[in-house]
Amino acid sequence: MSEFLITEVCGRVGFITLNRPKALNALSLGMVRGLTQALLAWEHDPTIQAVAIRGTNKLGNFGGFCAGGDIRFFHQAALGGDPALEDFFTEEYTLNHLIHRYPKPYIAFMDGIVMGGGMGISQGTRYRLVTDNTKMAMPETHIGLFPDVGGGYFLSRCPGSAGEWLALTGAVLNAQGAIELGLADRCLEASRLEAAWEALGGLVWNAEQALLPWLAEFTAAPKLSSGLSREAIDGVFSLNSVVEMLQALEAQSDDWSEHTATTLRHRSPLMLHVVLEQLRRARGMGLADNLRMERDMVRHCFHTAHLARSGPASETVEGIRALAVDKDHQPRWNPVRAEDVTPEMVAPFFVSPWPASAHPLRGLN
Repeated sequence: MSEFLITEVCGRVGFITLNRPKALNALSLGMVRGLTQALLAWEHDPTIQAVAIRGTNKLGNFGGFCAGGDIRFFHQAALGGDPALEDFFTEEYTLNHLIHRYPKPYIAFMDGIVMGGGMGISQGTRYRLVTDNTKMAMPETHIGLFPDVGGGYFLSRCPGSAGEWLALTGAVLNAQGAIELGLADRCLEASRLEAAWEALGGLVWNAEQALLPWLAEFTAAPKLSSGLSREAIDGVFSLNSVVEMLQALEAQSDDWSEHTATTLRHRSPLMLHVVLEQLRRARGMGLADNLRMERDMVRHCFHTAHLARSGPASETVEGIRALAVDKDHQPRWNPVRAEDVTPEMVAPFFVSPWPASAHPLRGLN
């Protein structure tokens, strides 16, 4: 088990605590392996009837779920040619698939930050519980990446064109927004998180229905409105291309359009185009095929051979440098503008570098 992962059994429930608060519970390869090990051990254990997962913050239990993968590790591994980078994505996506297909009730306490890899270990769970402290997002275009960990699958299944909006902008949702867009199921009162967690261990299990009175006792309607304008989102993000979306936004003078256009202009232009193609392809894919596509894409992000770019020249390493390493927040995107991205730059991201028989995720079904 990873030093940043606590697993324990109480009653008939397997409990998992992500315990890396200084890094906002960012997932390391060791944490991915520890999660996989625990879930596989409990999957066929007749004494375990359900699994629950939470994250810690610097003040104690709860307060932060998971901010994503360890992007500093991504940066170091990419520059150093560390093969563990390849292992990380293969094993993380395999874990994501396991969670989506897990046969027992899996309860995610999605309090605080739930982003990137945190979405990957929660979106496939049967009970996705948010609080009024939840800040949910898939902000990968901010670092020259794309919403992976099954992001194409679960974002493309949001209503209307909300998935495109979330994937391209990295917009942050609160509890009500997450529920409205199908990315959460119920809201827990933040003040009762500890009591709800402890009560799970005392449930008498005869069937999954044992959870129903527990849910009735501890869940409630979110206190905050979502603030979402679904009509505005669909009107822009249903358009055919990133450039058309930008043109539509920049033709308007309202606050939402101006803010959204400014946000998109700060994201990686190349990856905006790649992400839009990802979401549109993913709508017609099952989970396993989507994860295989994303595994192909992430390889191209760090080894963009068709553009003769890798290591520090790649969009992803440059984006991480600007956000988390040098922290100058001035990424040198290439191309600089969305209008300069061509189809020839985008299409190779969706060509697998492996034959089907040798794909790292060939065993997923």
